[in-house]
Amino acid sequence: MKLVSYTNIERQGYGILDGEYIIPLKEEDGFPKDLLSAISQGLEMDDLKELMGRHEGRLALKLVRIDAPFTRVNRNVICLGMNYKEHVEEMAAGMKRTGDLPKFPVYFTKMVDNFSGPDSCLNISDSPSEKVDYEVELAVIIGKDGKNISKEDAYDHIFGYTIANDFSARDLQTNHMQWFKGKSLDGFCGLGPVLVTKDEFPIEKNPSLSSYVNGDLRQSSSLDKLIFDIPTIIEDFSRGISLRAGDIILTGTPSGVGMGMKPPVFLKAGDVVTCKIDGIGELTHKMV
Repeated sequence: MKLVSYTNIERQGYGILDGEYIIPLKEEDGFPKDLLSAISQGLEMDDLKELMGRHEGRLALKLVRIDAPFTRVNRNVICLGMNYKEHVEEMAAGMKRTGDLPKFPVYFTKMVDNFSGPDSCLNISDSPSEKVDYEVELAVIIGKDGKNISKEDAYDHIFGYTIANDFSARDLQTNHMQWFKGKSLDGFCGLGPVLVTKDEFPIEKNPSLSSYVNGDLRQSSSLDKLIFDIPTIIEDFSRGISLRAGDIILTGTPSGVGMGMKPPVFLKAGDVVTCKIDGIGELTHKMV
């Protein structure tokens, strides 16, 4: 099923998306106050299915604003770099590296002050960066704590999936010789519009992902093109490090980013970026 976070007349809530309606998950019914808390505290599919069966107190979708699934994070967002072959190749020249494929997953983190939700604006005019870029990615939401998790057990630790736009300040990445600050500017993590539970996301069919800038296709690939697939990522990262329910893993972006173009083309005020993943939907942001 699909879960959403929303604002309704200045009141924030979350619930199950049911066509043109939302079935709210309320504190008075025993649910935690927000979606991240619910997942962190072990939200069960059986509870959601029971609520779907009752269909009580539905809220019309047209009366709310859909927000990012999470308004906050428990820990830094875990990210994978260089996880699509073509993206490794296109970034080699711009980042002054070889085009060799990584032998091990390349990790970094994003420090997120606030997620940029669907159909929101990202202020890049006041940004310290003049080279803001886009990256469509599948975000994996961990649903169960674990450490030293095997590939065979990896999916047991996943709650669901959503779309991420891993906005990047390419000049800051280059200037500081690492990715942390260039990935962590305020608003530089788009997330949404919905969180799809793992039982309804067709991961075995290798869904496609794509991005568009002002309607022009920039990125287009599918999950079978990952260098390190999701079970491998979870097994490798959890070796010696505890994953916690509510952790977010961005699995990498395919080729077609602005920095990879010849010459590079970066985002400017007025640009509209849309990221799509089959089975989840579309995540759009406007640059201002």
